[in-house]
Parts: sequence; C-alpha cells; structure tokens
Amino acid sequence: MKKRIVIFASGSGTNAQNIINYFKSSSIAEVVLVVSNNEKAEVLQRAGSENIKTYTFKKEMLSKENGVLRILKETKPDLIVLAGFLLKVPRLLLNAFPGKVINIHPALLPKYGGKGMYGQHVHRAVIDNRETETGITIHFVNEHYDEGAVIFQATTPLTAKDDPETTAAKVRTLEHRHFPEVIEQLLTAETNG
Repeated sequence: MKKRIVIFASGSGTNAQNIINYFKSSSIAEVVLVVSNNEKAEVLQRAGSENIKTYTFKKEMLSKENGVLRILKETKPDLIVLAGFLLKVPRLLLNAFPGKVINIHPALLPKYGGKGMYGQHVHRAVIDNRETETGITIHFVNEHYDEGAVIFQATTPLTAKDDPETTAAKVRTLEHRHFPEVIEQLLTAETNG
C-alpha cells in the first residue's frame, strides 16, 4: 500500500507540483488530495490536471469538526504537507494527526519566522538585514507559526548583489531539490520504524 500525502496550499503551487511530479512514479507514496483555502489558487488547476482530488474551504471550516477535519479523516493521510499554505493550523487538526503535519519555510528558522513572514516578506527581511546566507527549513507543525521541531535545513549563499527576487529563486531551487526527498525519507522511516 502506498503512503497517502495530502498537500495544503494557498497559491500558485510550484512546490505542490514538484511534489506531485516526484511521487508520480513512486512505489512509496502518492499525493491523494490537494486542499486550499483559496478557490482561485492555481494549485487547484495543477492538481486537477494531474487527476488529483481537490477540496476548498472557507477559513472558519479549518477549525470545525465537520469541516476540513472530516475530509482528512475520510482521506486517511500518512502525511499532511503544507506547501505555501498561509493559515495557522488549529490544534484540532494537529491533535487528530500528531507528528504528521510538516511545513516548509523559506528561511533558516528560527530567523524570519512567525505570523506574516512568508514569501517575499521573508526574502525582503533577509536582504534588508544583509544576511550572507539564507535557505529553507522543513519542520513539524505545532500550534505556533514556524516553531515546530526542525526536520531539515539547507543553505545557499547570498551576495551583495542579491535582491528579494534572486533570493527567492535561490530558495526555490533548494525547496524543489529537497522537499520531496525529505517527505520520502519521513514516509520511509515511518514504514521501517
């Protein structure tokens, strides 16, 4: 039996697409559902074109028993992956799937994390503070933004010529290289553990 991955995303879904592509021919796992709080999110079209089920919801349904939680219980995910998902995951969902919700953050946590720190906001802060490196952090999700236990980090150097756009491109390269592999490792460890 393949492991079941559910992806939560709010936007264009480049990370989601990368994960979907990675597991297309995998014997280990498959993406079975893409969930979004944004009915206009490009990630929904990406999932649809791959024949992956989608589910959209209004924000208040995230913390209701008969909302997102009900769909997740029906889907029975082995791992819930936040890939550009901007809402805080409520305790209700975390309690239902302990140790099974992970996120990717476009910086080296604990720096540049917390509410409102996503995408270009992170890259701008990194540049404004003249950091010499940035990177990605893949971490377990808890009830606080970007404070769950770190699973994996990767770094990339920055130069004085980098701006938020070039920084974003460097970070995206790391995300696409490492995120699917870390997901696979987690699911493999679970199988062998």
